[in-house]
This record gives sequence, structure tokens and C-alpha cells, in this order.
Amino acid sequence: MRNVWVYILVMFAVVYAVRVLPLLIRKPIKNRFFKSFLYYVPYVTLAVMTFPSIVEATQSPIAGVAALVVGIVAAWFGAGLFPVALCCCAIVLILEFFLV
Repeated sequence: MRNVWVYILVMFAVVYAVRVLPLLIRKPIKNRFFKSFLYYVPYVTLAVMTFPSIVEATQSPIAGVAALVVGIVAAWFGAGLFPVALCCCAIVLILEFFLV
């Protein structure tokens, strides 16, 4: 039961810090490194949450990784969201059908 209170305390500290820090920093940020770091934080957070789910959503991780690679390649060559999703689903269907 003690661990629950530690978790709640850590979550409170993080949420409080996120809410209070912008109030303490009033000047515009001029440091290029820090500005670029803050610019990429949402993208990195989304990637960290999304990529493991892609691999673990299938029955075999090989199918998930293959679909991820095919999706990245299709998007790199200019395919839209729907064609990329269709390609990924097709790869997972084919690999799951033949591997399992």
C-alpha cells in the first residue's frame, strides 16, 4: 500500500511541475538547442507510445515489424494515410496467415 502513495506523490509532482514551470519562465526562450528540444518533444512522445504498440498488436512481432517497415517505406514514397494503412494491414494479414 505504501507504493501507491509514492506513485501518487510522483504523479502529483510531475503534473504540478508541468503546470507551474510556464508561470515561472516569463522570458522568451532564445537558446536554439532548448527550443529545438521543446519542438520535438511531442513527436518523440507520440513515437514512444505508438511504435511498441504496432509491434505488440499482432500475434507475432515479426508481422508487426514488417508492417512498420512497409508503412514507413510507403509513407516515404508519398502514399497517403489510407494506402499506408491498407499496405500495413495486408502485410500483417499475409504474414499472420502464413507464419501462424
